[in-house]
Amino acid sequence: MKKSATFENLPHYSNKNGTSSVVNIGRLVLFLVCVIGLTWLLTIFVLDSPNPFHKFMSKRSYPRIKSDELNLEKYYSSIDQITPVIHPQNENVENKCDLFKGRWVPDLNGPSYTNWSCPTIPDYRNCIKFGRKDTDYMNWRWKPDECELPRFNSKTFLKIVQGKKLALIGDSLARNQFDSLLCLLSQGETPTEIKDVEEPFRTFYFPSHNFTLMVFWTKFLVASEERGNSTISPVFNIHLDKIDVNWADKLPDLDYAIISASHWYIRENYLYEGGKLIGCIYCKDPGVHDYGLPFALQKAFGTTLKYISECKECRKDLLTLVRTFSPAHFEYGTWSTGGKCNRTSPITEEQVDIEGTKYEREIRDVQIKEFDNIKKTTNGIMFKSLDITKAMIMRPDGHPGNSWKDRWTDGKNRTDCVHWCLPGPIDAWNDFLMAVL
Repeated sequence: MKKSATFENLPHYSNKNGTSSVVNIGRLVLFLVCVIGLTWLLTIFVLDSPNPFHKFMSKRSYPRIKSDELNLEKYYSSIDQITPVIHPQNENVENKCDLFKGRWVPDLNGPSYTNWSCPTIPDYRNCIKFGRKDTDYMNWRWKPDECELPRFNSKTFLKIVQGKKLALIGDSLARNQFDSLLCLLSQGETPTEIKDVEEPFRTFYFPSHNFTLMVFWTKFLVASEERGNSTISPVFNIHLDKIDVNWADKLPDLDYAIISASHWYIRENYLYEGGKLIGCIYCKDPGVHDYGLPFALQKAFGTTLKYISECKECRKDLLTLVRTFSPAHFEYGTWSTGGKCNRTSPITEEQVDIEGTKYEREIRDVQIKEFDNIKKTTNGIMFKSLDITKAMIMRPDGHPGNSWKDRWTDGKNRTDCVHWCLPGPIDAWNDFLMAVL
C-alpha cells in the first residue's frame, strides 16, 4: 500500500508494525487536542477585549495619515504626553479647563462604532456605504489644551442619564448629533424605537436604564410659516418673538434639552415681531431692511432661552445645553453651485483661514452672547454650552461630500459639505456632552 505523505513526515513514523502505528496515532491525537485547547484560549482572550493587544503595541504604531499640509511630527509628539482619561463622575472636567479650546490629535483606538456595528446610521450619513474610500477622518480625537476630554463611554453615559429624558432640538444638524449619540449608546445597550412618534420627531428607549432619547425637529426654534410656494428654495416668515410650540409643548417632560439652529437662517427670510414685518435676511425688496443673519439668530436665541428660563411647567432640574454653530466647508462653490469638500485630514488652528471663517465665528459669538445673558439671570444653574464651532472649523475632512444618498437625491446630484459622516468628527460633540453632564 502506498504511504501517506502527510503521516510519513511526522517524527518516528513507521508502518512496520501495528504497535508503532498506535503509538504515533496517540501522539497525533494529543497534539491536536493541545492545538484546539490553545486556539480556544486565544479566542476567549480576543473576544473578551475590544483591543486585546493594546498593552503590547508600541507607542510609535501610528495610524496611516494622508495629508500634504499637516505637521504630523507635531501631532505625533503630542501622543507621548497623553494623560489618563478623567472620568466625569470623579472630576469636574469642565471646571479644570476650557474643553473647547484645543486641537485634533491622532486616535490609535479608532471610532467607537462602525457602519456595521450601528444599523441605525441613515444612508445620508453613511459615507463608507456610499463610496467614501479614505478612512483617516475617523482616526482623530479632540484634545483640550489643558486637560483630557474623556472618550465617550456608553455605560458611563447611561448611568448619568438613568431614569431621565433627553431631547436634541433643532434642524438636521441636531438630527446628525442624535444619530451619532444613538450609535454610541447602542454599543452598550440595544434600544427600542417608539413607533407612534410623528416624523420628523424620533424617540428611542433604553429599557435597562429607563432612559429616553429624542430628537425634535425645528427649523428656527421660533415660530415660522412658509412664504408663498417657491419650488427652488423655500422662503419663510420668521416670528422672532414667538416660540415654536411643536417642540416647546414637549419641554415640560424633559430632563435635558440640547438646543441648536442656524442653517435654515442662511437664505432669504422675512422677520416679524409683534405680528409686523420688521425686516429680512438676504432679501432684495425695496423698503425692507436687511438685518443680516446674526441679528435674526441672536433675537431667536434670546426668545428661546428666555422661554425656557421662565417655563413654569418645566422640571426644576431641567438642564439646557446650547450647541453652537456647526460650520460648512464648501470650496469652489456652494451647496447649489458645485461646491466641494474633498479634504481627507483635519487642519491645525494655525492653518485656519481667519478671514474666511469670520462669518462662522460671528454666528457662534451671537449664540454665546445670548447664552451668557441668560446665565446672568439664572446664575448659570439651568444652562450649559456645547461650544463646538472652533473645533469643527478644523474638520473640513468630515463631511459626506458625494458619498451619501436619500429618498430624494444622492451625492451625484448634490455635494453635502454641511452635515457629518458617521462615524466621524461629530462624535466628539457627544464626548463634550458626556463631560459636561
